[in-house]
Amino acid sequence: MKKNKLVYVGLSADILHEGHINIIRTANKFGDVVVGLLTDQAIASYKNIPQLSYKQREIILKNIKFIKKVIPQKTLDYTYNLDLIRPDYVVHGDDWKDGIQKPIRLKVIKTLKKWGGKLIEPKYTKNISSTIIKKKISETINPESRVSRLKRLFNSKDIVRILESHNALTGLIIDKIGVMKNKKSIEFDGMWSSSLTDSATKGLPDNSSLSFSARISSINDMMDVTTKPLVFDADNGGQIEHLPFLVRSLERTGASAIIMEDKVGLKKNSLFKNQTDTKQDNPKIFAKKIMKICKSRQSKDFMIIARIESFILGKGLNDALKRAEIYSKAGADAILIHSKEKTPFEVFSFAKEFKKSKNFIPLVSVPSTYSKVYERDLINNGFKLVIYANQLLRAAYPAMQNTARTILKNTRAFEADKKIISIKEIINLIKND
Repeated sequence: MKKNKLVYVGLSADILHEGHINIIRTANKFGDVVVGLLTDQAIASYKNIPQLSYKQREIILKNIKFIKKVIPQKTLDYTYNLDLIRPDYVVHGDDWKDGIQKPIRLKVIKTLKKWGGKLIEPKYTKNISSTIIKKKISETINPESRVSRLKRLFNSKDIVRILESHNALTGLIIDKIGVMKNKKSIEFDGMWSSSLTDSATKGLPDNSSLSFSARISSINDMMDVTTKPLVFDADNGGQIEHLPFLVRSLERTGASAIIMEDKVGLKKNSLFKNQTDTKQDNPKIFAKKIMKICKSRQSKDFMIIARIESFILGKGLNDALKRAEIYSKAGADAILIHSKEKTPFEVFSFAKEFKKSKNFIPLVSVPSTYSKVYERDLINNGFKLVIYANQLLRAAYPAMQNTARTILKNTRAFEADKKIISIKEIINLIKND
């Protein structure tokens, strides 16, 4: 067969196995193979981003002898690329006749009809799965690859979804739980290590009672059993001279980002009743902390998120905007703008004005007070990351209190509350999740 015909194959190519090679080899029999390599953005639209970056996946495919050319496929929809190159054939395994890809398949058939193209569907290779292979790989994930993952998520998704984790068990919940919504897999993208929950779980009265080394130990426990990126809440970061040591420790654990707030003074934590005796830092001094971290980090993918407290301390919009400009110029990768108002009006006003600046950087939201806000509203206002802070501990603490009271009031716990399950059942749930 002449090799002047074009054959299009759409691939994610994160984990190449014999099934993919079979598809590519089959496609090669019909003509010159052009692979439409799905970008991180395309993959993130329906599931978690791949382990390998687009560039890494592209290099691998370009070195496979059956492939003539690799081009980016920026959406799950093949239409744009098919109209662009008008291939004679599209080759895809027959596993997409049902499920999430069924509408995409029908659209491919409709598009090919415009010029008489044909869809070829080899039998799906059984007894092999990218999901199973990825699971085995994730069990040996290294800190370096985890550090870079958050920045890739920033570049790939409309919004990155982070949930607070205060121990290894909550980390496992975040790592494993997911739901199907509108035929898409929805899950948390990473973990948030909060100084408030970390000190509360250890029964300490305030954040300053807990050293960074103790917090790093807690993070290591989480990292041992999870695969997703972690954002570290560093309060104000402490002394500027200590920041290089903290950053190096965080990178060694695999943490992806540090968040520092521009406040000085003691923040107390009386189990969910926050008391503060603080004032806002001089923005130029705080900017030096940001620059110190920039110089100290080993990987440029390790992100620095500056938290602005101007609204919390009543200094208003202009002060917040002035600080955002300074922190952005100092090297911050994102700005967390906080508010104690019950609506997102303040933070959205800030976002609207800051987006006009040439120094605009992505925004981070912690909607703990203005909780009646949808993620689409955050996206529309320039926010790239949302942190659901302290939610798991807030839910667990009263539940554990009520269970303890129930046990005291009743002779036998399992008679008092039928929802209580055994430790063995919990372990089995973790294993089977």
